Amino acid sequence: MATQVVFQQFHRQPGFPILIFQAIVTAVITVFFAVSGGWVAAYSALLGGLIALLANAYFAFKAFRYFGARSAKAIVQSIWAGAMGKWIITAVLFALAFVGVEPLDPMKLFIGYLLALLAAACAPLLMKVF
Repeated sequence: MATQVVFQQFHRQPGFPILIFQAIVTAVITVFFAVSGGWVAAYSALLGGLIALLANAYFAFKAFRYFGARSAKAIVQSIWAGAMGKWIITAVLFALAFVGVEPLDPMKLFIGYLLALLAAACAPLLMKVF
């Protein structure tokens, strides 16, 4: 008997609002550093936020692609592939940022990355409150 695999549209996936919140936080961080630290600080923080956002978008796309009890095996495989792909994308994007972007403020890059990760971690809690 063939297993039915059901796809879900990306903008209707459970992780999509978290990605939107992460993008908003990244934009706010960028504006803050543009005003307080200059353009190098701003685009460094923007790059850090985008690294986290793109890696999480890939994970969300892969992990929440399937739904339903009949798709259990596909769900587990896609979560595994999404997690591995997220780490690879993160490493490659950090390498590209350090090699290809000059001048770069590494501290602001990591601040942008960490704040974007923190936003993704806190988003489900904040969304329940609001």
